[in-house]
Amino acid sequence: MSEAEPLMVKIEIDGAIALVTIDRPKALNALSRQLVGELLEAVTELDVHPDIRCCILTGGGDKAFVAGADIAEMQAMPPREARAFAETGAALGSALEMSTRPWIAAVHGFALGGGCELALACDFIYASKAAKFGQPEVKLGVIPGFGGTQRLARRVGIGKARELVYTGDTINAEEALRIGLVDRVVEHAELLPAARATAAKIAANGPIAIAEAKRVILEGADLPLEAACALEQRAFGELFSTADQREGMAAFLAKRPAAFKGE
Repeated sequence: MSEAEPLMVKIEIDGAIALVTIDRPKALNALSRQLVGELLEAVTELDVHPDIRCCILTGGGDKAFVAGADIAEMQAMPPREARAFAETGAALGSALEMSTRPWIAAVHGFALGGGCELALACDFIYASKAAKFGQPEVKLGVIPGFGGTQRLARRVGIGKARELVYTGDTINAEEALRIGLVDRVVEHAELLPAARATAAKIAANGPIAIAEAKRVILEGADLPLEAACALEQRAFGELFSTADQREGMAAFLAKRPAAFKGE
């Protein structure tokens, strides 16, 4: 294994919002094993941080969110090692998807291969007008390995996912918005401010309710409608045992901002 690089994940905390920056710009933020491990550790730590209510994930430098996995590192991997790398990447995607905190991907430049997969694992994606998305793995003789074939199909539909994966084509931000791959497109200078503004709105709401909403949406997506609605009803009822519910409704009736404590 090559010598470890300096830490490549930076975390900045501003009140209830965490900004996580993938800082490997010379390699276009390509996902090495070390970087995937650092990201997984960061997500795990922020998920139990008492003050954090929303997280933003972005890439350092001007050219890429994440341009893909580190091909130089992957090239000589035997099958067992390659599968282990995919499993670690999948664990990172699951950690983002199942985190009790919402994650906003703020994408500029390239989000290809593992970068697109990383963004797909977040709750939603904001993109600059210069962003580029794609799953070009078939051009390397492999397929997406960090959840791309599955999350892409769930987000944009199976037909469009097949087209993007089979061709390996790269699409621009406007096309990504049109097909539902991203949720908002803004000028580059507005990308982080837009993500921060949304994160601030989320952070002002009841954190237990946000976590339950995220869980119910995720778990209910693969259930029959009746079972999914029952899941929602149970969560709704259980939230009436929280101090946040009492504070939120009291604040509404008193016409004042709620002071949620996550209790």
